[in-house]
Parts: sequence; structure tokens; C-alpha cells
Amino acid sequence: MHFPDEYDKRILRLLQRNNKLTAEEMGEELSLSQSAVQRRIAKLRSEKIIEADISIISPKAAGVGITCVVDVVLIEGTSKSIDKFKTAMQQCAEVAQCYYVTGTYDFVLIVNLKDMQHFEEFSKAQLMDNPNLKHFYTHVVMDKVKVKYGIDI
Repeated sequence: MHFPDEYDKRILRLLQRNNKLTAEEMGEELSLSQSAVQRRIAKLRSEKIIEADISIISPKAAGVGITCVVDVVLIEGTSKSIDKFKTAMQQCAEVAQCYYVTGTYDFVLIVNLKDMQHFEEFSKAQLMDNPNLKHFYTHVVMDKVKVKYGIDI
């Protein structure tokens, strides 16, 4: 993987603000040819510096009524039990993000749900009935003060 140069960084900044910009528009902004911009973007994608091109959908429009942050403590910290929990969370539609962390908890989850009834169903199926789960602590998000999708470059 190559480290992005200043042109690459400027392309990445532009794409993080609006990934619908054309290579021609970016070229004008960066004083590069359209083909140079296209080559650089292709390389950034092939090297996984650009991990994905996505549209961010409003949670409300998707029927998400609540978001919860869930701290999870497992009974066993064996590699097998950790991998099993990781796999379960990767397959769970409600889990938007799952982090294996250091410190007091083993995992931190960001969970999107329709309502509290949906949370109860999720917590029973995915957490309470998990034989390797010792404790979980739930924080219901009251306000998204800052949600940032881009990376400072």
C-alpha cells in the first residue's frame, strides 16, 4: 500500500464531502486531468484506502426509532468464544457496529432498533440467551450530538 500524497489526500477530502463529484469536477478543483483523477481513485480503491462508496440513509426513514450503545462482558475470554461472539454480531441485522475492545468490557455494540419492544426481542435473542455472556449494559441514545463518517486527512 502506498501512502497517499497531497493530491490523493485532496481527492479523499473531496470524496468524503461528496462522492458523487465527477472526475472532471475534481480535476478542475485540483488542477489535474480527468484521467489522472480517475487513475488515482482507481488506485485508492484497489489498495483499499477507499474502503467503500456508500449512501448514508436517514435512520428515521429506515424505521429506526432508537439507537443503543451496549457494553458486553463475556464469561470466557478464550479466542473461540470471542470469535463466536464476533460471528454472531456480524450476522445480526440490528447491530450497526461492533467493536472488540480493551478495558472493562469485551465488546461495545451500536444497535439500531424500531422501538423498545424491538430492543427487548433483540436483547433476549442475542444477549440474554447467549450462554457465554456474563453481563451487558445498555445506554439508549437520547441525542446524536456528533456523528462523523469521514476521516481527517
